[in-house]
Amino acid sequence: MKINDKHELPENVSIRNRLKPGDIGYLIYLHGMLYANEYGWDYTFETYVAGPLARFAKAQNDRERIWIVEKDGQVAGSVAIVEASKREAQLRWMLLAPDLRGQSLGRFLVMEALEFCKTQGYASIFLWTVSLLTPATRLYQSVGFKLTEQKTHRIWGAELTEQRYDLTLEPRKAQS
Repeated sequence: MKINDKHELPENVSIRNRLKPGDIGYLIYLHGMLYANEYGWDYTFETYVAGPLARFAKAQNDRERIWIVEKDGQVAGSVAIVEASKREAQLRWMLLAPDLRGQSLGRFLVMEALEFCKTQGYASIFLWTVSLLTPATRLYQSVGFKLTEQKTHRIWGAELTEQRYDLTLEPRKAQS
């Protein structure tokens, strides 16, 4: 699978859209462990991920989708689109294991998610992140997301600035 003009997925990496047994638990674990190791966040971040991810898995809505990244058959990342309203989607659970970063895979996942939103007729998409995740915020800004809100407070065992980014999607032109 081609990521862009210069990169293809590494041989041992695959991406799928269907959940399998163990995916939900492993994604919660992966989020918890990576953010604890890299930023010192506590266990409450896992609960922040777990509730909405469980609801997403139970809903199985055609206007929602998840991309599961596997490396050597092991879950190593994800991104998802969740329906916030009929016109607005939310990008959630964007995560890549450290050894998969810097290979354009994150950009590929975000672009896939944006394309999915367009095909589903969403007018806009938003996401929440934190300011210290600068590579992620640079990626979001590079595809057109604009910072629309921020708030600093204590969450996940740290003082963090949460940021909301929004993107208005170009309407899909009708095929002639």
